[in-house]
Formats: sequence, structure tokens, C-alpha cells
Amino acid sequence: MSDTPTDKELQYHLLIVDRSLTEEFAGIFAVETIQRFMQETVDQFADSPVKNFVPVMVERFAKERLRALGQAEGSITKDVPEVLFVCTHNAGRSQMAAALLHHRAAGRVHVRSAGSEPADLLNPAVVQALAEVGLDVSQEFPKPLTDEVVRAADVVITMGCGDACPIYPGKRYLDWELDDPAGQPLESVRPIRDEIDRRVQALLGELVPA
Repeated sequence: MSDTPTDKELQYHLLIVDRSLTEEFAGIFAVETIQRFMQETVDQFADSPVKNFVPVMVERFAKERLRALGQAEGSITKDVPEVLFVCTHNAGRSQMAAALLHHRAAGRVHVRSAGSEPADLLNPAVVQALAEVGLDVSQEFPKPLTDEVVRAADVVITMGCGDACPIYPGKRYLDWELDDPAGQPLESVRPIRDEIDRRVQALLGELVPA
């Protein structure tokens, strides 16, 4: 028996997601806004090779987009600094940076990541390299770069994605020149991971002084 959900099963799970988001953001956004973000997210992941994971991806990404929109518009309060990591595919460098900063910050910073041309899946060598330092990103997935996550960020860090990231005043923009782990063996990904970790710790020290 296949684990791939039927279209009917997929629609059922997406309906549950839609109801959950509508309840969570009631009083913050109009139902039409929530449903528009929901549908846009469904369309973005329609061709995902892991169909059984689509409802989870839709719920997590639509929720992050709505939260970011609320922060950008001032209807949701930011309790901690927001950092956005952007690379081309959101399958390697930006995922490593997000995982490492999330771990190091321990709730003192909120982290997002995105890709200008997101891949279908994370780089397996990146997943393994992070597992070696105790970080499990096996449930993460590449996410497209959207306007509201940039607007919500206090710091935007790009990693080889060119001019894809829009520029807004009042934000701190950094560009980290790092080797691309795409197609690299694990032994080549480890030093990239360690260099990212070094920069992440320095950034954290600036954002949240001890």
C-alpha cells in the first residue's frame, strides 16, 4: 500500500490546516487574507516530491508568513530580534545558519530562512553535518523568499543569492561569502558548517550581549 495520500485525503488535511490558521489569526487578519496566504502556500508546494508532508509544510510556512506579516504591520509584537538567512536554494548554507543560530540563541532570537530559487529537499550532506553536532533538521524544508519575511526581519543575511533580496530601510543587511555545499561530500561540508557557526556566534553576541 502506498503512503502517498490521495487528492481527497490531501484536501481533507489542508481543510484542517485552513481552519487552524483561521482560528489562530482571528482578529488579526481578515479571513480572506488568511485564505489567500493559505492558497499561495499550497500552490508553492504543489509539486513537492513528498506529498504526505505537504499539509505540514503548508501549515508551518503559511503560519510563518502570516506571523511575519503581522510583525511587519505592527499587529503582532516582536519580543526578540528577527534574523533572516537567504541563499539561492535554502537547502544548505541558510538552513545551517538558521539551525545553528536557533540552537545558540535558545529563544533569544527568532530565526527564519528562505531561498531565492528553493530546492525540493535539503542537501543530505548538510542534514548529516548538522546531525553530527546534535541538530536534527530532517523535518525542515526549503522555503521561498517572500516579501513579508524580509519586512519583518531586523537583520537580513544573504549567502550568494545575488540581488534577489529586496532592500528596505531600517534593516541591517550582511552578505556572508561562503562556499556552497551543493554537490560537496560531507568532509567538505563540515568546514562550511564550522565557519557558519563561528559567524553565528559572533552575530548572536552583537544582537544579544551577555
